[in-house]
Amino acid sequence: MKTPKSKMPVASTLPPEIDPAQSVELLKELHILTRDGKLNQDSRRKLKQVYHLFQFIEKLLGELPASSTGLTLADHGAGKSYLGFIVYDLYFKALGAGQAGGGGHIYGIETRAELVAKSQELAARLGFDRMSFLNLSVAESTQSALLPERIDVVTALHACDTATDDAIAFGLEKNARAMVLVPCCQAEVAACLRQNKALNGSKTPLSELWRHPLHTREMGSQITNVLRCLYLEAWGYQVTVTELVGWEHSMKNELIIAKHTGQKKRTAAERLTALLAEFGLSSLLQTRFKLPDHV
Repeated sequence: MKTPKSKMPVASTLPPEIDPAQSVELLKELHILTRDGKLNQDSRRKLKQVYHLFQFIEKLLGELPASSTGLTLADHGAGKSYLGFIVYDLYFKALGAGQAGGGGHIYGIETRAELVAKSQELAARLGFDRMSFLNLSVAESTQSALLPERIDVVTALHACDTATDDAIAFGLEKNARAMVLVPCCQAEVAACLRQNKALNGSKTPLSELWRHPLHTREMGSQITNVLRCLYLEAWGYQVTVTELVGWEHSMKNELIIAKHTGQKKRTAAERLTALLAEFGLSSLLQTRFKLPDHV
């Protein structure tokens, strides 16, 4: 049953943070807006992050020529699919049948089955027919027949720990033309640093950077993102690192944007290898950071 127009908030009464082109119905369904069109502080913070990220994604999508099947975007660790729904509403929805491939497609990838089911129901209710939601891990999605052979843009907003690395691996496998990553809760490298600290009796001045547990965690996070950037450059991507939003909104604030150029960088591969050796992490060359055969 449709809400009577008299009960729908008009644009002038909506919070100023809301994009005028945004579907009010969608924002209510996502519980970003209350039923009477209000925006609480937590939703305001969340919406600011997604809108800011959308600006980067919109620019990338606009720079990509559509293929015969239309532009494709895969959103990893989609959760409730705030990002996917808003990107579809503000960008993909306007791409009509006259566009190549009928306007493209968004794939939301999430491990929690109940969230996938809710997203599927919402997409059907809103008529967002070029959205698919898959109950898969990021790693599983790389080999899944439910996704096309090529994905144009890969996004991962706050994908925890190694899920960001899995998203990068997915992007490389799918020949992604761009990746937009906001890493979260990196623990793997920090665990390796702790292990090496316990095994290494002779301390160097450099080891002071992760002697204390808090510093180990922070250093692990910093090193992980530096390694990811070098890895992407080694595989032929131009990488930009910036803030997603101000620190007052989120401590998980680093935004990595990678655009494919096809120019694999030997220097990036060499620096990646040297850094892994410096921190006792060379084993990761066989797992997370496998380099191309020819750079």
